Amino acid sequence: MTSRDERRPGGEDPAAAVERAFRDERASVLATLIRHVGDFQLAEDAVQDAFASAVATWPRDGVPHNPGAWLTTAARRRAIDRLRRKRSIADRADRLAELARLDAQEHRPDADEESSVQDDRLRLIFTCCHPALALPARVALTLRMLGGLTTGEIARAFLVAEPTMGQRLSRAKRKIADARIPYRVPSDDLLPDRLGGVLMVVYLIFNEGYEASGGDRLVRGELCGEAIRLGRLLARLMPDEAEVWGLLALMLLHDARREARVDERGRYVALDDQDRSLWDRGRIREGAGALEQAMRLGRPGPYQVQAAIAALHAQAPGPDAVDWHQIAELYAALARMAPSAVVEVNRAVAVAFASGPQAGLELLAPLLQDAALERYQPLHAAQAELLRRAGDAGGAARAYGRAIELTSNAVERAELERRLESLGAAR
Repeated sequence: MTSRDERRPGGEDPAAAVERAFRDERASVLATLIRHVGDFQLAEDAVQDAFASAVATWPRDGVPHNPGAWLTTAARRRAIDRLRRKRSIADRADRLAELARLDAQEHRPDADEESSVQDDRLRLIFTCCHPALALPARVALTLRMLGGLTTGEIARAFLVAEPTMGQRLSRAKRKIADARIPYRVPSDDLLPDRLGGVLMVVYLIFNEGYEASGGDRLVRGELCGEAIRLGRLLARLMPDEAEVWGLLALMLLHDARREARVDERGRYVALDDQDRSLWDRGRIREGAGALEQAMRLGRPGPYQVQAAIAALHAQAPGPDAVDWHQIAELYAALARMAPSAVVEVNRAVAVAFASGPQAGLELLAPLLQDAALERYQPLHAAQAELLRRAGDAGGAARAYGRAIELTSNAVERAELERRLESLGAAR
């Protein structure tokens, strides 16, 4: 393209470079293009075109020195092509003129792109989390645009059919365009109104990375890293919000265990069996520091409680030293603050470790009678584990079977099947 597109020396594998660029650069390129064109669908289509162009040209011409800049330029030119084909539509003329101006200038980072507060991806998340959109639509749209999840992956996370989720995403994009929702971080007085949705979305992105809902690997580190990066930006943007620090602490303390959660063959490793020497002590210290910052602000909230639970795990010298009684008490507090099936299942497990499996099973009993949770896989996996610990191999086998039926992740399924097979001698 230009002098900015000097090719990298050496023989870097183009296919691997495209894959890495998709993982590392897609969200940034997409966010920048949305700012330029003001149209989610046009930007998404143009970015997809740019990656298709990379697949075709990088093997022939070599991997560019700066893949992100190359993709941004390519996507902008594809957007120009698409707009020219529709230039009869009057309201697109301004966008075309602006894109043409940018292309003539050659792309260079704007001053505000270098600002952490006005980061394009942060703008995108605040736009996706606009109050004009229903909360499920905010979450789904952000997971699609920022997290790069497929429509099918998001549909599975929401337990809806893929066409239903596709329609939900289309409606959200159309509503942003029709309502002319501005693409910017809102003013300070409006930030608190958006904060709850933004924190929820960031945590969902992290969760999808921490335990992928589908695919053949348990952890998607790129999503964990992106969520933590956004958490740090939010902490700089809103340093007086305790729950921002709480969420950042929670993500850091969980992510500190990333390297120990699977073995060298990618198989699941249970928390008690993890090699704690692999835990990232730097992240644990940063997470503990963020939690202290949150607690100094004196406004406890659900993310801080969850971070406190994660800190008890992270700071215990070994699995036998974990204070399960305190963790069970923290889950009880969390259930009062933010009641949910997820919290109740985790509380039951904590109580089982603190007071025995029967105590945990008694807490699971009403959840197992709830028809709305019949397809909630963690509930059945937890029941299986507690029944196994209680010595009910037959009941555990049936619960493992149900959990396996509901699992979409290959690593998770393999671990559940291994546990089911281990029951063989006891049945």
